[in-house]
Amino acid sequence: MENHHDGRCENCIVRQLNSLKVLTREELKKISDSKVTKKIKKGDALFQEGERLNGVFCVRNGVSRLSKMSENGKNQIVKIAGRGEVLGQRSVITGEKTNLSAVALNDMEVCYILKNELVDNISHNIEFTKAVLLHIANDLKFANDVIVNIAQKTVKQRIAETLCYLDKNFGTDNDGYIAMTLTREDIANVVGTAKEACIRTLATFKKEGWISTDGKRIKIEDHKALCRLIEDM
Repeated sequence: MENHHDGRCENCIVRQLNSLKVLTREELKKISDSKVTKKIKKGDALFQEGERLNGVFCVRNGVSRLSKMSENGKNQIVKIAGRGEVLGQRSVITGEKTNLSAVALNDMEVCYILKNELVDNISHNIEFTKAVLLHIANDLKFANDVIVNIAQKTVKQRIAETLCYLDKNFGTDNDGYIAMTLTREDIANVVGTAKEACIRTLATFKKEGWISTDGKRIKIEDHKALCRLIEDM
């Protein structure tokens, strides 16, 4: 990882996407004086499951996958985290080892904020405390939704939902393809199925005219059809 000081937190628009937005200008200046900007290459880990963190990662650019290794050795992706996400908050606040791994899906730029700065602001700024708790609560809700989806929805529904999520949250490129490109194995790990089942399902969607593909790239051609499939319980 290449480290370099870059930018000031008090002037950064990315903080408007997370709990840092409620900090005062003086508090942000203090964080800026100690934080470090890091370049993370595609495929490299920000942190590994079971690691003890001394700080959090604020994503300036790029996307990472948060995943947990199951007992049978399967890597279950629980979230795709993009610009504005703060990674590692729960582990840093509780002092526990991380229960997830974070790996860059493309080249990333993150700001590493020391644990002491985070904990100090939680202790002295009630609005920041509320914002951090809200973030953790939203992550818990998202995790609960993932569990329910795996238990109650079919593989087709989960894959359709994942494609719509990626399209909504990461947008499309100039050709209309989903801007966040995942491998078929990554998509399978997101929805909790085998790679082969994912490939067959995407082939079915393509045959129905709901999507089109170009290598790993996927374009949603019929949003309404995918929505009907997701809602058909």
